[in-house]
Amino acid sequence: MFHVIDLSRYPRADHFRYFCSLANPFAGVTVPVDVTELTAWCRAHDRSFYLAFLHVAALAADGIAPFRQRVRDGGIIEYDECPTSHIELLEDTTYRYCTLHHHMETEEWFRQAEKARAVARQGAFQEDGDPDSCLFVTTLPWLPYTALLQPTGGDSNPRISWGKFQREADGRVRMPVSVLAHHALVDRIHLAWFYRDLEERLKVFCAEGAAPGASGLAF
Repeated sequence: MFHVIDLSRYPRADHFRYFCSLANPFAGVTVPVDVTELTAWCRAHDRSFYLAFLHVAALAADGIAPFRQRVRDGGIIEYDECPTSHIELLEDTTYRYCTLHHHMETEEWFRQAEKARAVARQGAFQEDGDPDSCLFVTTLPWLPYTALLQPTGGDSNPRISWGKFQREADGRVRMPVSVLAHHALVDRIHLAWFYRDLEERLKVFCAEGAAPGASGLAF
């Protein structure tokens, strides 16, 4: 479900129109995120780091209203919640899309996510449901990159990606996390809110988390 935002009462209306007029209205940033506790939690609970981080990042993004907004027919709509559409790598190095909803109890979410991944790998190369509602997610787990340029089309969906995590000189494990968003909707402060909320949610997730014992997946 979504609602239409009244531009006459929208404080960024002038900014919206300006950035919509640009050939490339997307803005992005890459930030090293501390995942020390999450990597330890995943090992201890035999859980997929890929899924765990995806879940936390999705909830962080979905909690910020501009990340749920899309440009449509010259105006703005805002979804009540946004699922993720992430890539599932196949043995031949191609991939499929997998859509996941995140507002459910953590243990149930892991069960549903693992089932959805298996189904997606056998499906067609297409998005599920309403692609406009999705947060687009991709990863580059083979490289600890410092910057990332992503392709964009005529959509206004935010894009979240991350690379290879590695232990640094101070003993902490960090991972590059990139966000690319349509600047007509998402401003610099909203990007900062995402990383702030991501760090907070990582702490909460590792403190509470899901019950151990379920079978994990690598990447």
